Amino acid sequence: MPLFEVDPDKCNRDGICVDECPIKIITMKDKDSVPRPVKGADQLCIQCGHCVAVCPTGALSHQSMRPEDCPPVRKEWKLGPEQAEHFLRARRSIRTYKDKPADRETLSRLIEIASHAPSGHNTQPVHWHVVHDTQTLQEQIGLVVDWMRYMIKKQPEMANMMHLDMVVAAWDFGIDTVCRGAPHVIIAHGHKDHPMAPNACVIALTYLELAAPSLGLGTCWAGFYNAAAMYWPELQKAIGLPEGHLCYGAVMVGYPKYKYQRLPLRNSPQITWQ
Repeated sequence: MPLFEVDPDKCNRDGICVDECPIKIITMKDKDSVPRPVKGADQLCIQCGHCVAVCPTGALSHQSMRPEDCPPVRKEWKLGPEQAEHFLRARRSIRTYKDKPADRETLSRLIEIASHAPSGHNTQPVHWHVVHDTQTLQEQIGLVVDWMRYMIKKQPEMANMMHLDMVVAAWDFGIDTVCRGAPHVIIAHGHKDHPMAPNACVIALTYLELAAPSLGLGTCWAGFYNAAAMYWPELQKAIGLPEGHLCYGAVMVGYPKYKYQRLPLRNSPQITWQ
């Protein structure tokens, strides 16, 4: 199959796919012809699927996806401004969890949703690692605390700024303020040499935390865990990411113990205009 095919009977020659292609590799000879790829399009195409998604008649089939394989946009599910604001403001960072693990199917569904997050040039460089076993996670948190003890000795100013002494003291007292008793951690990682990986991982994890409540789950960014995963060799070894990969973000995941009843206030945004 060529890069894409156009059904002449369905195509209304509106040129929308030509306008919407981000790489500009679709052209039309004239208003009576159907869209076709430009020379070298196969090498330039980033397989974003815009051409398939935007065609109002489903006339264009890309070699990597057909219109019938792509779920339709449900116009009746579109959020209005008030609904979108409520959806975003209702998200909470969860730090108190039920003593109940999430099954792998649910977490896989959550990651599948998050995997549709945008990435530069549609490179999709994000890889996922789930610490599902709670005992394994507890052992890794112990390594995070070891990193904190090292920081307190070797970099006291940084440790003081992060209040690592309080976290270590709580851990020694039997209280986990690293992952807050969450049963799981989800890591987004990518190759250290991929320029899009750091931002793409953060964006994907943001999608993940926004999608989590729809599955009954809560999340919180695991900053201490992520810092140790970036800099502490013992934790890196325990996590076991592929060679050359770095942890670019981690979130704790579990079922929230409590439900929030109101939307808290925030500072007014600071805006400049040009």
